[in-house]
Amino acid sequence: MPTLVRLYIRNVFVGFGLSALFVGALLGLNVANLWHLISTSPQGWLAVLMLFVFNGIVFAGVQFAIVIMRMEDRGQGSGGGRREAIKPAQAEPLRVRVAVGGLPRRH
Repeated sequence: MPTLVRLYIRNVFVGFGLSALFVGALLGLNVANLWHLISTSPQGWLAVLMLFVFNGIVFAGVQFAIVIMRMEDRGQGSGGGRREAIKPAQAEPLRVRVAVGGLPRRH
């Protein structure tokens, strides 16, 4: 299996693990009376499942993005960051010719 695919799958597991911790904390701390709503509703399990899955998707995406952005390329140059200084533009007057009669009229 390619390295990048293994990295993605690993980060998906981490993201869904974080989602489980987050949903558990939401229910355990009874944020916005969520535990009462879920425990008294016949479809409460569906709400918990949706919270887990949707937060898992978000956390997995963020986790993977963080890992990808922190990767470094060790094979190139000295690290960059050296650009030539931008020279200020020299403003020169420009001669514009205008016909004496102005613009033609539309009928």
